[in-house]
Amino acid sequence: MAIKSEVENQRMQSMQSNRTDVHKIHEQTAHQDLTEGLMMFAGGTSKYFHTGEWRTSTPVFHADLCKQCMLCVPVCPDSSIPVTDGVRGDFDYDHCKGCGICADVCPFAAITMKEGRE
Repeated sequence: MAIKSEVENQRMQSMQSNRTDVHKIHEQTAHQDLTEGLMMFAGGTSKYFHTGEWRTSTPVFHADLCKQCMLCVPVCPDSSIPVTDGVRGDFDYDHCKGCGICADVCPFAAITMKEGRE
């Protein structure tokens, strides 16, 4: 009996994994194979979706005004401000939704917002 339960548990886990694996969900996936409400249970899936196309405003980075204080980095809800070797880079426009929080916190006016996408 315990063996049957363990086999059944493994089958259910495999089925749940297939239903929430973003690499296995596409236009031809039957609705029975999706989770209720298209819930995703795996972390880090947003990097596979270019959610920046939703943007109606675009942040513009002025490197000449930036003092590398990094105040903008932790407030970005989409982690769209890359930092490499302690230096802030230009925006990841594939994921930035244009909320403008970074521009609001920048004390040096190194980030401005413009209407529209890129």
